[in-house]
Amino acid sequence: MAAKELIEIKFRLADGSDIGPNKYMPNTRVDTLKEKIIAQWPKDKDYGPKTINDVKLINAGRILENSKTLGESRLPVAEVPGGVITMHVVVRPPMNEKSSDKLQDDSLKKGGCGCTIL
Repeated sequence: MAAKELIEIKFRLADGSDIGPNKYMPNTRVDTLKEKIIAQWPKDKDYGPKTINDVKLINAGRILENSKTLGESRLPVAEVPGGVITMHVVVRPPMNEKSSDKLQDDSLKKGGCGCTIL
């Protein structure tokens, strides 16, 4: 394992703070990165992701797929040799049961059709 094979990545959160940078092998899967982000999520933040499905990683304007590896997801055009890659982290806001029930109640009050097309 040569050091130049490693990919150095930092994860930029919505508030501008970062997690990392850390070095990863090109065969590291995106879902593994998301698990590491959840484990390293700052404890002082108001809310954090609970599962990997709550997290989206964006690199050079592309949302990375969980099943792909870093090597498959890389965009060489967007990288500076020997530089740190910054991936943006987007977290789905938590939605509690009370607010989801309110959304359903509001949609029924608007008088729209309650039909479901299968």
